[in-house]
Amino acid sequence: MKITRLLTWQEHLPLTRPYTIAYQRVDAVTNWIVELHTDTGLIGYGAAAPSDHVTGETEAMCSEALSQDQLAWLLGSDPRELPLLCRKLSHRMEHTPAARAAVDIALHDLLAQHLGLPLVRMLGQAHERLPTSITIGIKSIDATLEEADEYIGRGFRMLKVKLGLNLEEDLERLAQLRAHVGSGIGIRVDPNQGYSTSDVEHFIATTANLDIEFLEQPMPAADIDTMRQLPAVVRRCLAADESLLTERDALRLLNPSPACGIFNIKLMKCGGIRPAQRIATFAETAGIELMWGCMDESIISISAALHAALASPATAYLDLDGSFDLARDVVSGGFVLQNGCLAPCDQPGLGLQRTIRP
Repeated sequence: MKITRLLTWQEHLPLTRPYTIAYQRVDAVTNWIVELHTDTGLIGYGAAAPSDHVTGETEAMCSEALSQDQLAWLLGSDPRELPLLCRKLSHRMEHTPAARAAVDIALHDLLAQHLGLPLVRMLGQAHERLPTSITIGIKSIDATLEEADEYIGRGFRMLKVKLGLNLEEDLERLAQLRAHVGSGIGIRVDPNQGYSTSDVEHFIATTANLDIEFLEQPMPAADIDTMRQLPAVVRRCLAADESLLTERDALRLLNPSPACGIFNIKLMKCGGIRPAQRIATFAETAGIELMWGCMDESIISISAALHAALASPATAYLDLDGSFDLARDVVSGGFVLQNGCLAPCDQPGLGLQRTIRP
């Protein structure tokens, strides 16, 4: 099996529900789509959603990395040599993790299709399905409660609430939300690096009776040593997101002692499925739980993250809602959403069907 043709293009994807987080308002996103064709008739799909704010990868950098000239070396390659090709990707695309993830995903899709297996089974399935959270942006209490009602009505049982602009307003909003939804709905929060050490300690103490699952990256990404100085009971409630980009970051978070209790793996941060699996292995060995998250992404890369997540025994949480609010997408299939739970399609590879042509 040889790669005989490759296509890449940009898709501007408006959001049906624009949102605000601690540092920006988002109403549309751009994804880069990759298609790899083989001489056996198989087509592998990948997608990139770069985040300059998180990884330093600009849209221009992603576009250049996925140009025909930069990817020409793949022509004639055999996707069955997946580890070798992924090593080459890590050297050629060291500073463009989202672009690397797009090619990595397409290669994994091709190999699993060649084997006639869903990707999750090729990777070693550990879970059948898991619930995903769905995100409520920074907004008023009334708007938060209204959006929560909508999501619960759609079957979701896990809410992730964006915080980080004003601690006291955050606390009041969460208290009102918990009172409104009752005890049967999970609530996790993401201050997006908006809190100080004292804010985190105050938050933990004040919300002790609100049954908050965890705090995702409450402090600045560089403050790993400061996180490590927090009491162990607090650190166990913290999930590293922007602090965790690469395998080296995972090691820094673990040594000399864990700075958090949860790793949030995103394919767009680490460079694809292959490096994500290495981070997952570190976490499993160290007793760290995994959450698998996303940017605003096509079904293509959301499906890839789901397959990878369900193949890790350490996976405890999903936050894979990145395609739900896209006004359109380039593919269908990939996963099944039922009662707030995600399960992969039982089809070879990622199980995708193309719906939009470039």
